Amino acid sequence: MTPDIHDPQLTKQLFGDDFAWGVSTAALQTEGSCDADGKGPSIWDAFSAKKGKILNNDKPIVACEFYEHYERDIDLIKELNIPNFRFSISWSRILPNGEGKVNKAGIDHYNKVIDYCLKQGIEPWVTVYHWDLPQALEDRGGWTNRAVVDWFTAFTTICAQNFGDRVKNWMVMNEPAVFTGAGYFLGMHAPGRRGLRNFLPAVHHTVLSIVAGAKVLRKLLPDAIIGTTFSCSYIEPFSDKPKDINAAKRADALINRLFIEPIIGLGYPTNEVVALKGISKYYRPGDEEKLSFDFDFIGLQNYTREIVKYSFFTPYIGASLVKAEDRNVEELTTMRWEVYPPAIYHILKKFNAYPQIKKILITENGAAFPDEVINGEVNDPKRIAYLQTHLQQVLKAKQEGCKVSGYFVWTLTDNFEWAEGYHPRFGLIYIDFKTQQRIVKGSGQWYANFLR
Repeated sequence: MTPDIHDPQLTKQLFGDDFAWGVSTAALQTEGSCDADGKGPSIWDAFSAKKGKILNNDKPIVACEFYEHYERDIDLIKELNIPNFRFSISWSRILPNGEGKVNKAGIDHYNKVIDYCLKQGIEPWVTVYHWDLPQALEDRGGWTNRAVVDWFTAFTTICAQNFGDRVKNWMVMNEPAVFTGAGYFLGMHAPGRRGLRNFLPAVHHTVLSIVAGAKVLRKLLPDAIIGTTFSCSYIEPFSDKPKDINAAKRADALINRLFIEPIIGLGYPTNEVVALKGISKYYRPGDEEKLSFDFDFIGLQNYTREIVKYSFFTPYIGASLVKAEDRNVEELTTMRWEVYPPAIYHILKKFNAYPQIKKILITENGAAFPDEVINGEVNDPKRIAYLQTHLQQVLKAKQEGCKVSGYFVWTLTDNFEWAEGYHPRFGLIYIDFKTQQRIVKGSGQWYANFLR
């Protein structure tokens, strides 16, 4: 099958020789083998075991069997000409109880993954934490317990000591706004906690942990390239009414600014969202100096835009999202997200405006569409168009001087997509979850040709 969409104007060369091209994954979403070889349970193992928490009551027990068959998938990465592979380390595979005794089998597994990447000429990019807190630590308060800073520092130290001789590129954490917001405020993600009393301490302890983890990596691996990643949505007001404009500013502060601004030394955006002033309750003497770090790069993860309007009934923020399906949007993904390529351009311009940010990488961008196997093939022209149009916007930002220097597709294979289970398919590679058969989609072939 030859992908039937091709833009001859869009070539890899336009982005420059030092632009990093890759693909991203996460341990919990792909590995399976949830209790193999001494691994302890994570908050997602516990959360998904509760009825009704995950769409179709799906569980990450098997996922994509990456733990067992990592060589197969790394071989596919090589076949697709993808030079950089971003994956995460399962905390409870390394430390089944979250701290204390190290599980040698877990260390051995990631050593094998890293070594096999290097053998195949693929550069490993490691995310230390991608949402899978050990359940043993959640039982002790998780991200609401300030001790998590020490727990995370110890975990990061073990990762640096065991993998740092071969891994040059590190990301401390993945999308803190999502795992704190959905997991500790809305209760939609693991561990399922709700309310400000959980959210505010989780936010502060997460920022402290990101900086503490980065400092460990800098100290132990002085030559490493260290970043961390943030989810971002381009926010627009529903109308030009002052109420909607101000609501959009509050939403932007919560969605896009809450984590990046303290980390680059600007503090929390409490002027826009007054409820965030409650974070001060969790401060201790000396915290001001522990909140910021000079990262080598910042990873941005963007999929769509959000339209925001004033809402009297929404507590704390006085704003609500106007759903894409209520806006007569032309095209929606499986996630009910609007396909709006300029969003990634606007996000790049927004973050590029921070002088403290040295370098930006798009560490996730992609789309879920309803893929079908027909005659043994998966033709997905909508995903190809999505990737092309978003890359055009990245190129536009770069040509206008944005310091963007990499692009990673989400994701390699269809996987366990958190609360949405196995329903949304984001992969460049189709997975039959009954047989674990892999089929490279048209989009995977397009990306391979683009990178050739």
